[in-house]
Amino acid sequence: MRLGLTLGYGGTSVTHEVIALARHADRLGYSVVWAAEAYGSDAPTVLAFVAAQTERVDVGSAVMQIPGRTPACTAMTAATLDGLSGGRFRLGLGVSGPQVSEGWHGVRFDRPLERTREYVEIVRTTLTRQPLRYDGRHWTLPIPDGPGKPLRLTVRPVRERIPVYLAAIGPRNVELAGEIADGWLAIFFAPEHAAASLEWLRCGRAVAGRTMAGFDVAPTVPLVVGDDLDECATPVRAYSALYLGGMGSREHNFYNDHAVRMGYADAAARIQELFLDGKHRAAAAAVPFEFVDQTALIGPIARIRDRLPAYAEAGTTTLTVSLAPGAVEQQKASLRALTDALEDAGLADGPQ
Repeated sequence: MRLGLTLGYGGTSVTHEVIALARHADRLGYSVVWAAEAYGSDAPTVLAFVAAQTERVDVGSAVMQIPGRTPACTAMTAATLDGLSGGRFRLGLGVSGPQVSEGWHGVRFDRPLERTREYVEIVRTTLTRQPLRYDGRHWTLPIPDGPGKPLRLTVRPVRERIPVYLAAIGPRNVELAGEIADGWLAIFFAPEHAAASLEWLRCGRAVAGRTMAGFDVAPTVPLVVGDDLDECATPVRAYSALYLGGMGSREHNFYNDHAVRMGYADAAARIQELFLDGKHRAAAAAVPFEFVDQTALIGPIARIRDRLPAYAEAGTTTLTVSLAPGAVEQQKASLRALTDALEDAGLADGPQ
């Protein structure tokens, strides 16, 4: 199992302290540093800066929003970042959610699976540097009866095939990731409940005539190192409440649906009700400790070390951690401690 670090969504957190964490992960031998985007800082700019400040670690988007860019623009960005980083870029994509897609980007959140499939096909075609032609439901290139012509990408990526990851949480989305992507970006990944998700991935791989060999299962897991379990759980409760309660409407919240599938239907309903009523602290307090403990790495480092085999046995190949807010030196110490714990557990897969 390899290790990754996510820098999160940026915004006010895009600071030199955050970049210092990326450099520290690079020195520790982490496999990848990810950056996300919502409606603050964009992922590619952060990743370009991280790539310039590091030497070995891969840089990945987790994710670049599909409604925010045309497929050709995403391919241009991917090729540019792969070149600037010396072949270290991983392209993570996601459809975001209805609120961001329609409220921020002005793109209808309809047929997300179909749109994702077409999008990835166009991106991959563009990256082959063949003349771009595509005839789909959502994109037709060039536009018929217009002056456009099939153009060819002029930038050459370092690698012949830039790895594509999909952020997915529902059964059909996860199956699609298995079918068309090289990796899966998972959230609220609980080893105890991972069997169903891994089966969805295998079904997708089978559709594509492939096995799980070489496919990267890369969940993002909160990491909070400390002696007091309740204190460690506090930031994870707030993070969980934001997603289960606030990332969507009462009718459409994929993360809430996931918690229901995990067996937390009553808690998920209560968290959402409180959060959407503006009672954010109460919503966080309503997140069960068991949910936090199953989806995060919390507590003394020995406890975290003993938890790592469960992730490996559940199929994780890249364990990506997100860090709670705090002093940068403390965060660096957590990254170092996790590296040592993985080695102590006998799970390190060569250079991280």
